[in-house]
Amino acid sequence: MQNIQKPTSSPATEVMVVGEALVDIVVSTHGTVEHPGGSPANVAYGLGRLGVPTSLLTSIGEDHHGAAIQRHLAGAGVELLAGARAGVRSATATATLASDGSARYDFDIQWELPRITPTTLPKILHTGSIATFQEPGAATVRDLLEQVNQRCVVTYDPNIRPALVGSHAQATTTFEELIPFTDVVKLSDEDAHWLYPGLSLEDTSRRILGLGTGLVVVTKGSEGSMLSTTGAQVLVPSVTSTVADTIGAGDSYMSALIYGLLQTGVDRLNEEALESLGGRAAKAAAITVRRAGANPPTSDELLAELPEHQPAT
Repeated sequence: MQNIQKPTSSPATEVMVVGEALVDIVVSTHGTVEHPGGSPANVAYGLGRLGVPTSLLTSIGEDHHGAAIQRHLAGAGVELLAGARAGVRSATATATLASDGSARYDFDIQWELPRITPTTLPKILHTGSIATFQEPGAATVRDLLEQVNQRCVVTYDPNIRPALVGSHAQATTTFEELIPFTDVVKLSDEDAHWLYPGLSLEDTSRRILGLGTGLVVVTKGSEGSMLSTTGAQVLVPSVTSTVADTIGAGDSYMSALIYGLLQTGVDRLNEEALESLGGRAAKAAAITVRRAGANPPTSDELLAELPEHQPAT
């Protein structure tokens, strides 16, 4: 019989993130540097940096990489939920940087979680990336989304890694089967084109909305982002920034998007609300790419970057 874990966050927890935590091994012309990362863990860390009470349900090993991940998350105040140390080897992702700062990834990851039944619900549950595709853990994540469906806001970022998600048909099916359990789906233009080759980003957004989510956000790097609901669509420009590397930029965008959703909710997302959400998230990503590794802004840094919070001259 499968053991059922009951992870309990602090009652003050506003966001629970579910997904992989790993160590990014960054290889560049300057040498090799290790940073704790993994898309869901980066989102949790980014939320912690923004002052949001956040917990992470993940799986790490009893090794030096696992210890580094735990210290990293604790530094942002992120609560690591019980059951995280599953005895598996901690995952790694080797990122080889090109001269323009873009990254090519090679992964060493085993993803599994015990069957889980949350005893408390956050305001927002976020998941995504490898955790929603790689078995056996992906089945557990889906089961969790079914449990919390319509009981809290669910955000999802597929963060497609083609080498790890199975065949295109299988990955697309997995992705689409999760959409009805979500309220917000965020994906990059690369994700969108991989999932739906030949479709425009507008048509891709409409397709995903048609599957049952309420908001689709497509990020387009330096070309900004597109936020769409069934009743509104806005294009938000990117924020000009000197690029150190792009590691964690999308995750920082996601953290700031969730940060905004905690304030606005998901029920009244008109054009003005969408522009505010997208603008703040774009600024978070711009701050992150200026710095090496997945190093998102604090709330003070993010607010200082927003024009409406800059002192009058």
